[in-house]
Amino acid sequence: MNRYATFAGVVLLAVVSLVLSLLWTWWMLIPLAGFAFLSVLGIHDVVQPHHSILRNYPVLGHMRFLFEGIRPEIRQYLIESDQDEEPFSRDARSLVYQRAKGQEDKRPFGTRMRVYDSGYAWVTHSVNPIHIEDTDFRVTIGGDACKKPYSASIYNISAMSYGSLSGNAILALNTGARIGGFAHDTGEGSVSRYHKQGGGDLIYQVASGYFGCRASDGGFDPDKFRETASLDQIKMIELKLSQGAKPGHGGMLPASKISPEIAEARGVPMGVDCISPAAHSAFTTPIEMMEFIGRLRDLSGGKPVGFKLCIGHRREFMCMVKAMLETGIAPDFIVVDGTEGGTGAAPLEFSNHVGMPMVEGLIFVHNTLRGAGLRDQVKIGAAGKIVSSFDIARTLALGADWCNAARGFMFAIGCIQAQACHTNHCPVGVATQDPIRQRALDVGSKSERVARFHANTMKALGEMTGAAGLTHPGKFLPRHMMIRSGDGEMLVGDEAYPYLPNGFLLTDKGFEGEDYRLRWARADARSFAPPD
Repeated sequence: MNRYATFAGVVLLAVVSLVLSLLWTWWMLIPLAGFAFLSVLGIHDVVQPHHSILRNYPVLGHMRFLFEGIRPEIRQYLIESDQDEEPFSRDARSLVYQRAKGQEDKRPFGTRMRVYDSGYAWVTHSVNPIHIEDTDFRVTIGGDACKKPYSASIYNISAMSYGSLSGNAILALNTGARIGGFAHDTGEGSVSRYHKQGGGDLIYQVASGYFGCRASDGGFDPDKFRETASLDQIKMIELKLSQGAKPGHGGMLPASKISPEIAEARGVPMGVDCISPAAHSAFTTPIEMMEFIGRLRDLSGGKPVGFKLCIGHRREFMCMVKAMLETGIAPDFIVVDGTEGGTGAAPLEFSNHVGMPMVEGLIFVHNTLRGAGLRDQVKIGAAGKIVSSFDIARTLALGADWCNAARGFMFAIGCIQAQACHTNHCPVGVATQDPIRQRALDVGSKSERVARFHANTMKALGEMTGAAGLTHPGKFLPRHMMIRSGDGEMLVGDEAYPYLPNGFLLTDKGFEGEDYRLRWARADARSFAPPD
């Protein structure tokens, strides 16, 4: 009967409060109201059928739900260490906050990282460092078929849609991109009024829902695409095949969440569920995909067109590369998204166990393009928890030409990693459509923080590049990295992440990349299906 002691106690106190209010003072009506409420709550707990713990522990059982509700905050603020990644460590978040605010980002008393643990990595430095004055590092994107190549920063805002983020968040990010001279990926939600108002360079993402270029049946509409892609603000077109947060998973925006502004941006009707299929309807084979990319390039007036994916079946990517060779149509760029990406809410199994991490995916894409002799024609972007200058340097060394970040820039506009993005209850107004909540996000100050975070990160990257004796971050190679292996020994980056020879997939000579050769032999430009 100890289970009911709390319930019995509040009932007893309610009776005592009632008696005292009648015999002593009316002020006892105040505790009477509280204890009476708890007594009624206890009766409800005993008879309700949904929660066993409340039936066995009426009143007291609610403490369990209370502590469960505040557990993430208790863990983040009181329990986790500065290096625990949940999913971003406090060290990483603090670095972004400090650089975004223009505060001191130096730290005294040496590193707190465990430099002898497996996985620790570092940049090798030169005894003859170089001072780099101009840290506006850029890369030109656009192959021979591109009429309007784009000079992009090597650090840009990754795909986050209006609808997932608030209007104020999109406006702050895009305004910051304009101030700082870097690009902002629209995400699959198309170009909203807030993107246009910000005036920053845009990468227009075309996903399976074809938002912004959607026909009435949900398919691709070339005329609408031409109209959207013709905007001067749009510098590149990105065909999204999959994203790291939930590769191979479609989505649905319920009719109840479609506001007039979202309907306007996406080109969808009000009052109807908006479906994003898992696969594209505009193509079904690798060759059709390359022909579609060529069509998008023509319709856009020759702007750079590429695609984004999280690597799954490696053979399927090789099918795409074979289609590039067979059709003579190559994308201007490929963005490799790692499974550690995560601004999109996703089923737990997809977040944790579907898709290849960014490092392995990037190395595979880089070496496959080298093996097919296409690496010089196709630029590679990469995304996946890239917030510091070391993150950028390492990613460029592994084969990327530029990096994208989503959550890093979310931190810059005030995200506190509450992980309530999918609830519409974001406490800082970043990932919500609640007009009152998003009002908390001041566009003027946050846009300046976005630009300042980018500028300070580029400055830190310039210092790291110069320390390595290099003149540009694009010159980082695997040999400039060292990694602590599982047995505690040092491993040179060339050993851990080797660049395979150019053209090795097109010849039988040599012994490099045997695993690549086996998959290449099974890849077919005419079909994604596995061979019999």
